[in-house]
Amino acid sequence: MKKYEKNLNKYKPKFKKKVGPALDENITNKIRGAIIKGEFSPGEKLIQDDLAKTYGVSRMPIREALKKLEYEGLVIHEQFKGAFVREVSKDNIEENYYLRSELEKLALLKSYPYFNDDDIHKLKSLVKTMKETNDPDKFIEYNIEFHRLLIDKSPWTKLNIFIQNLWDGYPQQTPNLLGDQMYRSNKDHHKIVFALENDCPEVAGELLGKHILQTGKRLISYMD
Repeated sequence: MKKYEKNLNKYKPKFKKKVGPALDENITNKIRGAIIKGEFSPGEKLIQDDLAKTYGVSRMPIREALKKLEYEGLVIHEQFKGAFVREVSKDNIEENYYLRSELEKLALLKSYPYFNDDDIHKLKSLVKTMKETNDPDKFIEYNIEFHRLLIDKSPWTKLNIFIQNLWDGYPQQTPNLLGDQMYRSNKDHHKIVFALENDCPEVAGELLGKHILQTGKRLISYMD
């Protein structure tokens, strides 16, 4: 811990704050944002022809968007009936992110004894790659991989299953919704890896838990 605190005093983040990239104006992002903000009611049927007319596109991009949103957990498809909006409440989001913050922190502590230099190198490489990308969708891919690597070596299989269920319950698409999420998120990632490099898994766990909680709070604010 003393080693970490000593090094942290010398540590100055190299990130240069940038204005967050404009959200993609593709159809998936528009429908996703509308669902998160409550513009579609839970249980409401998403009619492809109506959506195509609203957004001025053909049915093809609407169909593809609904498939992706179903995978993210925001839409549910019922055979012979169509696609419907799943309930997304502030309470559910708060619960999801709180549980994630606690369980992923625990999983990181359980994984850490099995970490090696290659694991730290992979995490650092992902942080560098995320810093260099301006593509929210690419960032999301790398972010999911980053969080997976932090907890992947946990020997507690039930814990891993619980976390996976939480990941499936809500999308990881906050960079598509929150303007400066990529900058904020990766700044946190950098600090987490720095703590792990300095053999301070407890600090890294606390940073990870705080990182997840703050993302949840910002997502709830976005819904207002």
